[in-house]
Amino acid sequence: MLRFLVLILFASFVFDWGGSLSASRPNILFIVSDDLTTCLGSYGNEICQTPNLDRLASEGVQFDRAYCQYPVCGASRASFMSGLYPKRNGMMGNSYTLGSYRAMNPKLADHPSIGGFLRRNGYVSLRVSKIYHMGVPGGIEAGEPGGDDPDSWDRAIDVMAPETASPGVLELLSPKRTHYGSNFARIIVPDDKIETQADALTATQAIAILDSRARGGEFSKFIRPEEPFFLAVGFVRPHVPLVAPKSMFDLYDEDSIPLPYVPEGDLDDLPEPAAAMANEGRYWLTEKQQRQSIAAYYASVTYMDQQVGRLLDALDRLGQRENTIVIFTSDHGYNLGEHTMWQKLSLFEESARVPLLISAPGFEKAAGKKAQGLVELVDLYPTLLDLTGLKDKAPANLDGISLRPLLDNPDSKGKKKLAYTVTRSSGESIRTDRYRYNRWGNEGEELYDHQADPKEFTNLVGMEQHSDTLKRLRALLETKNEKF
Repeated sequence: MLRFLVLILFASFVFDWGGSLSASRPNILFIVSDDLTTCLGSYGNEICQTPNLDRLASEGVQFDRAYCQYPVCGASRASFMSGLYPKRNGMMGNSYTLGSYRAMNPKLADHPSIGGFLRRNGYVSLRVSKIYHMGVPGGIEAGEPGGDDPDSWDRAIDVMAPETASPGVLELLSPKRTHYGSNFARIIVPDDKIETQADALTATQAIAILDSRARGGEFSKFIRPEEPFFLAVGFVRPHVPLVAPKSMFDLYDEDSIPLPYVPEGDLDDLPEPAAAMANEGRYWLTEKQQRQSIAAYYASVTYMDQQVGRLLDALDRLGQRENTIVIFTSDHGYNLGEHTMWQKLSLFEESARVPLLISAPGFEKAAGKKAQGLVELVDLYPTLLDLTGLKDKAPANLDGISLRPLLDNPDSKGKKKLAYTVTRSSGESIRTDRYRYNRWGNEGEELYDHQADPKEFTNLVGMEQHSDTLKRLRALLETKNEKF
């Protein structure tokens, strides 16, 4: 009788609601960078040094055409964490409202985020630093959670970092902007002080969680080795201020940093709101200041990359790498002078496109492959449910689709026909295999043929030979909007 009771207790401990062994499910390390364009070495950038992310790309699948759903932090993060488009979840900008998309759309009060879903289905869900939106700097200097969704986590940890009060040299590179978000502030931190910075603190805390779990017993009463984890780690770099140790600034000679080619009159065929992030009229960066900004951005990216490497090394050291899904992405892209544009909020490729790397157990044959199929960040939710054996329990209203077919066969085109992105001033965009179509309410349209014009220099709207394509893409956008 006693033996029977022990067996019952053991079964109730290790089996989740679905009846399968929780311990057999893979762990998940979900890493989100902030304001990161596809400047990684694995994406073809020959200047920016990202050895650790390049290593992750070689161990998994790199998605070359992944797109955010809103090129600003709060809306994008609420979108991929909820698995819903911004127009569906109501988050159409940055918000610090506690509860995030739940507070914006009461109809979604019972809709779980990725973390909320997993913690209801046998996972321990943990957050370190910025996953939903928080002020950087500002909120992070106070150690605040920002617009977090408490239901997402069993435990959430907010780091407190000095940011603009950091040791080192603080410089404001834009002569016309006084707000930290627009002046491309850079902070060159002494190498022996870098452990005081947000991303180093975040990586250290995440590693401490992994170590605590591995030791088990009295050393880990909250997260035990037999429980699979969903550990979401938010790095805030390269969000401004552009922070990095001096040794990483020294990697980039700001006088020789190349500026992107911009043809003369590039903005002449754009609707007015499409040019809102242009240098002239907003930032007024000189060529020297533009080179300094890009060099500082790259230094900040390299510093963030170093922290990713620390996490990957910890998984290896603890023997957890082979049973852990590792996802790395950014909330949105970033313009670094393309079309004379800076920062985010545009609908150009550089602002909408994001890096996305996925390394998962069972897909070793795909290691190092580059998938060309269209991908959206809302696809991450159903992908994780598929990879963890929970897809049959998925919420019915998810907007994305699983990326498993592209992990199985990165050379395939995938099932997605278009990627959908929206932004301020009624900006809407669809990216198909060949074209990008942007509409700015009643203020104008853009059409680009990526086969002939991958840098999106020539707006084809108004050209008779492209009228049929324009009509077809207008109809695709209308069909998309009908779902909301």
